[in-house]
Amino acid sequence: MPIIINGERIEEDVIGQEFSEIKGYHERVGRVSCCERDDEFRAQAIENITGRVLVSQEARKRNEPIPAAEVDEAVAKLKEEHGGEQQFYFNMGLSPEQEGLVRQNVEASLGVDKLLREVCGPDPEPDGEALRSYYEAHIEDYMTAEEVRASHIFKSVQQAEDREKLFGELCDVRQKLVNGADFAEIAAEYSDKPAEEVDLGFFKRGELMDEFKVVTFSMGVGEISPVFAMHGSFHIATVTDRKPSVPLPLEEVRADVLEACLQADRDVKIKAYIAELKKAAEIEEVEEEDEFSAAEEHAER
Repeated sequence: MPIIINGERIEEDVIGQEFSEIKGYHERVGRVSCCERDDEFRAQAIENITGRVLVSQEARKRNEPIPAAEVDEAVAKLKEEHGGEQQFYFNMGLSPEQEGLVRQNVEASLGVDKLLREVCGPDPEPDGEALRSYYEAHIEDYMTAEEVRASHIFKSVQQAEDREKLFGELCDVRQKLVNGADFAEIAAEYSDKPAEEVDLGFFKRGELMDEFKVVTFSMGVGEISPVFAMHGSFHIATVTDRKPSVPLPLEEVRADVLEACLQADRDVKIKAYIAELKKAAEIEEVEEEDEFSAAEEHAER
């Protein structure tokens, strides 16, 4: 259902888009399955949108003009980030004739940024102890990526006359490996890849195809995988070494820790500011059957 914030109507599709982004993030990091947290994510979506709208409304109230040169620079940077003016308009679903709308939106965004800079004030200067405390409390953000080293036997299914026969042959090959046969020697005899492509070296999650990642990162060193299919081919893999995820030394990530620490301080100030705006705001979720009458009521005020 839509919401009305100080008379400004926020449509359901805007809330739905925010909800989808929040849920998508949690699905990617494996913290949700199906619809178990949908109510929580919708509440978070409304919370996020409400905060942005209230800050935007407050920035508009100030009506402080942004210098044209600053707007020009921001618009140029935006187009550059999209790969040029033509690509920018294509990505945004706009035309060059709508340049005025682009500038208007950019100016509004700059006004919000200016307001939030004033809200946050000067950044503090965390000492070494504060930085280390933040680093240790958020150590999961400063870890190396886990890596595995694997070798594989590759057989093209497309070149096989009988897929089932090939699968059976590879099952026999796997059994030889399980019984202790040398992987490199067996790969030299059976793999469709040259010897130099049997050992894949170390790789991180996401650097190889998902199917291969799922198999290899679930294996122990020396383990022989089942025969598995992947994009027109059969594979047998073995993990030959692992590099576990370990914390990066503070000195290597000091700049990142400092920025994260400062951003956390800004976030606290911004949240407190939004909380104050909410106290004076009129916020209402509109039931479908009552939404038009509610909008009219707000308009009359």
